[in-house]
Amino acid sequence: MHVLFVEPAFPRNQREFVRGLAATGARVTGIGEAAAAALDPELKGYMDDYVQVPSVVHEESLLDAVRRCQEKGWVDRLEATIEAHILPTANVREKCGIPGLSVQSSFLCRDKPAMKQALRDAGLPCAASDAVASVAEAEAFVERVGYPIILKPRAAAGAAGTYRVDDATELKRVVVETGIDRGLSAAAEEFIEGHEGFYDTISVDGQPVHEFACHYYPNVLEGMRERWISPQFIATNRLEAAPGYEEVRRLGLDVVKALGLGTTATHMEWFYGPKGLKFSEIGCRPPGVGAWDLYCAGNEMDVYGEWARAIVELPPKQQPSRRFSAGMIALRPDRDGHITGYSGLDGVRREFEPFLIDSHLPPVGTPTQPVEAGFMANAWMRFRHPDYDRLREILDHVGQAVQVHAG
Repeated sequence: MHVLFVEPAFPRNQREFVRGLAATGARVTGIGEAAAAALDPELKGYMDDYVQVPSVVHEESLLDAVRRCQEKGWVDRLEATIEAHILPTANVREKCGIPGLSVQSSFLCRDKPAMKQALRDAGLPCAASDAVASVAEAEAFVERVGYPIILKPRAAAGAAGTYRVDDATELKRVVVETGIDRGLSAAAEEFIEGHEGFYDTISVDGQPVHEFACHYYPNVLEGMRERWISPQFIATNRLEAAPGYEEVRRLGLDVVKALGLGTTATHMEWFYGPKGLKFSEIGCRPPGVGAWDLYCAGNEMDVYGEWARAIVELPPKQQPSRRFSAGMIALRPDRDGHITGYSGLDGVRREFEPFLIDSHLPPVGTPTQPVEAGFMANAWMRFRHPDYDRLREILDHVGQAVQVHAG
């Protein structure tokens, strides 16, 4: 089987998808923005060919690259795993007659108001939402659902560009910051109170063959806004054992079917609170922030390899062991600037070394990244433990003990 894979070099874990494909025996052609000479030997070794393009989100460039590949021989699949790449890839896939995720399904997973409407049409619970492109439309949405509301880009990923609006004064400010007052379209959503997590699958023909669930502490919007918080998320090993997950899994299957998600990775954000379980964002792609690395470590399996087997129409080779819960904690510098040092690391390493998966601790002198840049923008550590509650305690302790100093 010949698989074209979009952007194999960046971010770094992209190579794991290519590695997985190569391990199945597939012929792999990478399409990316880096020069071939800049790719390291390991990555090159996974690929049979590579095509450079100016931009993988420029459809004409991507289309030209794919057609050149088709001129050389048959192409079975064209795959992408990054949020911004999904819809351009789907459009090119359709134009080139390559099987895979449809343009319609890709669009629904990219455009927030359309996504929510499709879920409502299928009778699935989700936040009230609408597209707004003027102050009057934003005010009318508030009139219908009340404060607080969420305003965010229609095609955002994660919490990027997302605002919680609690009153008319904040609305007046946010419509200016988002460009709604100038006619830019944004997604307006009902604020859903409750605990936040996500549910991920590798699905084949609309049926999950592997599934995982994670919990955020605290919820993303809060964790991405406050410097003093060391946010964390944990992949549970209780998916089949603990009560409550049955509803998440059942609703996840309904979402896969409602959005026409055939053979693909999926990522579904959910809230559970006073209004029950509601799904928020749906992605036809793997999650970010290294979540699959946690799934690999917690379940003693190669999740990337299992994705590749699904893509090339091979049956699953491994099943998750659920032996460990696995989690990561982001460690924020105390201010913006350059990292000057760390405190508390030695004690944490001595106490929790048996449970440490890996860590990223930028050296002294490294420029800091803003809090809004995400969980993995600065320092982080990842741990696993057989007991979910004990892992939470470990991550809480690390967040309190380890300080990242900057100046």
